[in-house]
Amino acid sequence: MGLVQCEEGSCQSPTHVLLFPFMAKGHTIPLLHFARLLLLRCNTSVTAITTPANRPFVTESLQNTTASIIDLPFPANVPDIPAGVESTDQLPSMSLIHKFASATVHMQPRFERMLETLPSVSFLVSDGFLWWTLHSASKFGIPRLVFYGMSSYAGAVCREGFIAGIFNGPQPDDESIKLNRFPWIRVCKNDFEPEFRNPDPKSLSFEFHSNVFSSTAKSFGMVVNSFYELEPEFVDYVKESDHKPYYCVGPFCQAGEPRNNKLSVEFRKPTWMEWVDKKLQVLYVAFGSQAEISREQLNEIAIGLEESEVEFMWVIRKKEWELPEGFEERVGERGIIVREWVDQREILNHQSVKGFLSHCGWNSVLEGICGGVPILAWPMMAEQHLNAKMVEEEIKVGLRVDTCHGSMRGLVKAEGVRRMVRELMEGEKGREARKKVAELAEMAKKAVAEGGSSWRALDSLLVEACRKTESSEAGTKGV
Repeated sequence: MGLVQCEEGSCQSPTHVLLFPFMAKGHTIPLLHFARLLLLRCNTSVTAITTPANRPFVTESLQNTTASIIDLPFPANVPDIPAGVESTDQLPSMSLIHKFASATVHMQPRFERMLETLPSVSFLVSDGFLWWTLHSASKFGIPRLVFYGMSSYAGAVCREGFIAGIFNGPQPDDESIKLNRFPWIRVCKNDFEPEFRNPDPKSLSFEFHSNVFSSTAKSFGMVVNSFYELEPEFVDYVKESDHKPYYCVGPFCQAGEPRNNKLSVEFRKPTWMEWVDKKLQVLYVAFGSQAEISREQLNEIAIGLEESEVEFMWVIRKKEWELPEGFEERVGERGIIVREWVDQREILNHQSVKGFLSHCGWNSVLEGICGGVPILAWPMMAEQHLNAKMVEEEIKVGLRVDTCHGSMRGLVKAEGVRRMVRELMEGEKGREARKKVAELAEMAKKAVAEGGSSWRALDSLLVEACRKTESSEAGTKGV
């Protein structure tokens, strides 16, 4: 996918896009992929905003591009947030997420001073969690587009769940209720995070989400990491409900090559990739950078993988996760434990990787789809339970683990892990999911290719956002 020629109707002047991701890997990575998509367009430049501690990661992710990177200091002396922590994966506990995110508002003065010095900005794409960027963008006449990193399915189901009164209804947490607009979908309270069920208006999380939703409603539009063919009914629903620009321009992970696919005499494959190269059928296991898993559950996962007899690669990103004694010796060459940062796209695009045991973060779901790899869904937080429902029931590209007591959020025993891993890798349901995900992988490629649905949506975004900027500038000048 190379640089394209300008077409009639595109912005007449150079387009300068400002990207401001939230300081969490799952929020940052897709916007950095989006930067690469933007840079494929003629006459388009990108500036990414980050913090000093996150800059090395951003710099490496944007290597071999023309993107500019600017640091803004992360607020100091935030209560309960250790000094030097500038990313959510470094937080002592995810219970501090709202305190961490709310503290970013103190970056606003420096952000606005930076805007005064930048070349003219055509539009801003900022994470929904950085709600305060709307005020800054408005002050400078810059259209703000919001990025959440969620599917349209999750957004639509959340909205319909709220309308149905599921969040604060009297029903038990695991009792499912049919959605009026989507009667084939049933959801329960446990499909949503506790903070949305009977919320406390005096809590920090309530204040934070109120600010986030209010600023989203007042912003110019939304940028969505998805493609229309994946979830057409839900894209249409959100567009009808919001009455504002809604651009499905993904999957972002289709932009450019994975980091290690480069020709260099200095480049040497990491040990884990050399291991995968020797295998024929590997299960990739990863639960993201923020999941909090108990020692009991880790033991059950390990025993289940050991007893499954499948070959697996398990990426463990938390130093405090301890596996059962002797586990790695017992599985031997059949399994490998990786405790370093890996390029997940590269793994999922490897011909030997035939299954993905995942927490079902939206980035992981899309990367699995684009790699043509079926998913065994194990949701843990945020909107991951809705993603898992979508994976299993809606687009049918995977299966889901079973808890031992039937609760949506209960313990998964080793036998459940073993049984579902075998079904994904060798069973009939796994074969059906593998066939379906291969079809969607082709659709994803076509969507971002020139003339595809996401390509056309990005065309519309660039034209309409530029027009909005020109209109704002004309109004400022009194024209």
